[in-house]
Amino acid sequence: MKKVVIGIASQQDIRARARAIARGEHRPATGEPKVWFTSMRSLAEVLSDGNRALLRVIREEQPHSLNRLAELTGRAPSNLSRTLKTMERYGLVEMRRQDRQVRPVVKANEFVIRAA
Repeated sequence: MKKVVIGIASQQDIRARARAIARGEHRPATGEPKVWFTSMRSLAEVLSDGNRALLRVIREEQPHSLNRLAELTGRAPSNLSRTLKTMERYGLVEMRRQDRQVRPVVKANEFVIRAA
């Protein structure tokens, strides 16, 4: 597992940074954010207390499917699926397909937040 550096910046700044990287004008240094949010509020929604608890259950129990994770957490599979898709979009979890099952895997166990 690894540490994920999270940045908070305006959508305009995030786009400008991405364009500079694409043009070769900026090379991200080690330790620069790889995951970006446009506000502390959006970050708080994704890394809420409940979602951090969910990540902990996935990391500790290593469920073999979403149904097993639903059993462990008491959350509905459809709710888990939505939450995990959002977390996957931000690179916090990976959804691995194995034998007609989808297995969630946590990709980070520590978060560092940097606001611009």
